[in-house]
Amino acid sequence: MKFVAPNKLENDKVVLKLIDPVDFDALYQVAKDPLIWEQHPNKDRWKEGVFRAFFDAALESKAAYLILDNTTGQCIGSTRYYGLNEAEKSIFVGFTFYARAYWGAGINPLVKEMMFDFAFNFVDRIYLHVGAENYRSQKAVERLGASKVAEKMVSYVNEPERKNFEYALDKSTWLRAKR
Repeated sequence: MKFVAPNKLENDKVVLKLIDPVDFDALYQVAKDPLIWEQHPNKDRWKEGVFRAFFDAALESKAAYLILDNTTGQCIGSTRYYGLNEAEKSIFVGFTFYARAYWGAGINPLVKEMMFDFAFNFVDRIYLHVGAENYRSQKAVERLGASKVAEKMVSYVNEPERKNFEYALDKSTWLRAKR
């Protein structure tokens, strides 16, 4: 069975819908907050031109999502699947960011749970890249049960390489934690 990102994932708090070109303005309204990118390896992603390259890469991936508040319909961030390795049966989840109003509100675990549950129908391992200085995201990923497995220089589209930590979460670990 081949992995194809679903058009939509949903729970009672959030809706993930595949990004469409018309979503740029709504998503940029969230992304233009410099404080979102403060610990991120690419600290200038809040600038419109830099964010445009990020958004275009998201569209090209055909696996990037707009995250919407399920109550208000408001755009609150973005995330995506990438780096599918069929031989290893693995995929990456990342490029995730949220409006600051949603930090600490329990949204990230809900989003990742939907994404992990879907992906684990096709893969046995999920990887996540987290910036070496992004302490907030490192804690969030560890709370999900992922373990740091490597330190790597990661190149983002049209952006320079930056030091990242690579985390991994195995399907068996995920399923055990959900019991």
